[in-house]
Amino acid sequence: MNNSFHPTIESEIGRLQRVIVHRPGPEINRLTPRNHDELLFDDLLDLSIAQEEHDYFVDAMTQCGVEVLHFKYLLRQTLEIPEARNHILENTINRLRLGPMLAPAIDEWARGLTSDELASLCVEGITRAEWQEHSPTPSLVAQTLEPHDFLISPLPNHLFARDSSVWLYGGVAVNSMKWPARRRESLHYSSIYSWHPLFSEAQFSRWTNGTSGAERSVEGGDILVIGNGLIVVGMSERTTAQGVERLASRVFAAGQVDRVLAVMLPHRREYMHLDTVLTQVDHDAFVIYPEILDAPTVTLQRSDESMRICHQDRLLVPALQSEMGRSLRFIYPDANSGALAREQWNDGFNMLALEPGKVIAYSRTPLANAAMRDAGVEVIEIDGSELGRGRGAARCMTCPVLRNSL
Repeated sequence: MNNSFHPTIESEIGRLQRVIVHRPGPEINRLTPRNHDELLFDDLLDLSIAQEEHDYFVDAMTQCGVEVLHFKYLLRQTLEIPEARNHILENTINRLRLGPMLAPAIDEWARGLTSDELASLCVEGITRAEWQEHSPTPSLVAQTLEPHDFLISPLPNHLFARDSSVWLYGGVAVNSMKWPARRRESLHYSSIYSWHPLFSEAQFSRWTNGTSGAERSVEGGDILVIGNGLIVVGMSERTTAQGVERLASRVFAAGQVDRVLAVMLPHRREYMHLDTVLTQVDHDAFVIYPEILDAPTVTLQRSDESMRICHQDRLLVPALQSEMGRSLRFIYPDANSGALAREQWNDGFNMLALEPGKVIAYSRTPLANAAMRDAGVEVIEIDGSELGRGRGAARCMTCPVLRNSL
């Protein structure tokens, strides 16, 4: 692992060099019919199959020359640094929720864990029944909980490494997540970027938007880095207008970005993030769910030390072509609305570009994949029968930290 690198993402399609992923682990087995909605999953996953699919995905990237960093490994190494360990523990053990009897006992026990054990606790969580196997500490709070209730909740959505942090040009935005089930993910990434030697010794800007705040949420799946100072941000089920304005103000002030094209999406589950309906796959090409071809947009522009609206009410296609300064191809299958909706639900418009004109996609979206190939785009297919149950595909499962400049 080369420590002397400069994390840079200047586009969606530059040759991918380095990426962070999280291989699904025991936290996936925490999903039950009772809690999967709260943990933001539509269904239960078979862990062994999901791991096989993820391993194949990682192998496909590695064979294409991508260096794959595993989140759990980065977290474990970060937890070996005392200051980082203390910061993560202070923000993992919820003293308000656990109360003054239970919280100190869990804190004392957790501080005695190895870095590997603590990383597992942070991601997998712990139930009341599991805690009682470690300590019989009496607590009124514990008495009110069921054995299966979580004292520290699991984070199965770490699988989708794109969302809690996103690299923009020469910096990284650690995001404020919409739902409580995902907010500790941002804590982990902010800690890795602050203390892990791979990042602490690198030069880049940091924009920490906080680990909570649904009113000002921004998630990485809604952000496309287009190049030439432009980012496209979806205002979706999980990214708010307030969050977009706050992110824009910070990246404008840092001089990293000068235009933000905000796309207004329906606030529905199937439109969870912009990258579920729009992905750049080549210099002049996007794969798109045709239902959003006429989505309204607003353009924010850097103006001295502030920002202003320079365009509003333009539709997505002309707005994107205008901001990019060239004619674009928008690729989608020639199919009826029902077939297109099935492709979209199965992540057919969420693809990871390895380089211009070469992407990874799920095999379960044959119509979208065929349309891509007809348009001259090389498609590497991976299985996603289990991974896809979490509502995310190749782009969702990756956090690129280094791409070649175009």
